[in-house]
Amino acid sequence: MNITEVYEGITSNVSENESMALLKNSPLNGPINIFTIVILFITMISIGCTMEISKIKAHLFKPKGVAIALLAQFGIMPLTAFCLAKILRLDSIKAVTVLICGCCPGGSLSNIFSLALKGDMNLSIIMTTFSNIAALVLMPLLLYILCRGFPGLENAIPYVGIIIALALVLVPCGIGITINHYKPQYTPPIKKIGLSILIISGIIVFTLSGIIVKDVLWMILTADILVVAALMPLIGFILGYVMSVICRFNSQCSRTISMETGCQNIQLCTTILKVVFTPQVIGHLFLFPLVYITFQCAEALFLVLCFRCYQTFKAQADGKCHSCLCVFF
Repeated sequence: MNITEVYEGITSNVSENESMALLKNSPLNGPINIFTIVILFITMISIGCTMEISKIKAHLFKPKGVAIALLAQFGIMPLTAFCLAKILRLDSIKAVTVLICGCCPGGSLSNIFSLALKGDMNLSIIMTTFSNIAALVLMPLLLYILCRGFPGLENAIPYVGIIIALALVLVPCGIGITINHYKPQYTPPIKKIGLSILIISGIIVFTLSGIIVKDVLWMILTADILVVAALMPLIGFILGYVMSVICRFNSQCSRTISMETGCQNIQLCTTILKVVFTPQVIGHLFLFPLVYITFQCAEALFLVLCFRCYQTFKAQADGKCHSCLCVFF
């Protein structure tokens, strides 16, 4: 049984089948795929520009941070996705979507939130770097193992397509590393331009996607999907912090590991769901990363707010500062 047959067995409702036909035949599918790939390409170049070969080599000889990165991204999050899918009894297609998201490496948002939490940026960048490199092997392996827990999915994952997508991710990342190593003076403007293009491309993708799914948007906003999207990043943040405390990291590193664990590479997840799977297979679930990143950002921002408020009250209690502005800026 392949994944298309599994999907057809699930979507027996006439209105849902008609909606899937609209998604499949939409002329906007091609442009969305292109913009999705562009967003991923730009994101990975930006991540690459934050990497320094000397620091990568240094961490290879002191691999504690690398080990934590692999354990956090490819231990906690995949198991969290698997457990939530099992507990909520998600159907096969939803389970595939959730597992792919859970097995994705760390993304660039983790670096931003780590900075906002005054975390260890060297550790943050190293964790993001090595999780994206290791994903080439670990992500397909984990999907192969975890999907065996769901009937009909044992041989349904397009591993070749996922591996190709992951390999292509390393190309722009390598370009960014090369630029940062040989032409470091170009790194700041590339980051600024890349961020602008990333924001514009993201708006375009979400707009085009909204046009396609405006009649079927209700299909993604189901209770089980909302629960998974809300709990998965939150569990990642909490368990990442707990794990770092157990490993006796300081509070700065613990905050960093927490963000790195709970933040997935949503751009990569979206690319895999939208490009590797056909519309009639993935259907409206290619919007899951959008729901997920909404909760992920909201929860991360809440944690940042709590941390900054704690800093403010602590500073006032210590008599060091009587202005919130001194803490926030």
